[in-house]
Amino acid sequence: MNAPFRNPGPAVSAEATLPPPSKDGVTPSQAWSLVSSGQAVLVDVRTAEERVFVGHVPGSVHVPWATGTSLTRNPRFVRELENKVGRDKTILLLCRSGKRSTLAAEAAIKAGFTEVFNVLEGFEGELDDSQHRGRRDGWRYHDLPWVQD
Repeated sequence: MNAPFRNPGPAVSAEATLPPPSKDGVTPSQAWSLVSSGQAVLVDVRTAEERVFVGHVPGSVHVPWATGTSLTRNPRFVRELENKVGRDKTILLLCRSGKRSTLAAEAAIKAGFTEVFNVLEGFEGELDDSQHRGRRDGWRYHDLPWVQD
């Protein structure tokens, strides 16, 4: 059996700093710098199936925003986020393209979380003109660390 794919990603600077809170979020490279330097926690809000079949960032915490093939909204999202991460940390939310993580960030902020940011572009990025992801933006496009089981 083949070993899981592992991309170690680029070296990072320990001097990464969080931008001022913005509904626009942080870039994948900023997110990796913050997470790898211990300044933030990366939370993957995709489904369990996406993490297994598409890949995920090593060390990321999984709290799905929606579940199943119909992407039914997880009614326990905020409670699970608090239980797994807490409210006292800087939280970076990652989904496929940055859309679900934006909604998840809005819900977390509405629930009283103060340091929550969307990771722009998501894990796979937006669709290109050929309807493919990962060819113009996204976590994997930027050659950041990820694994596939």
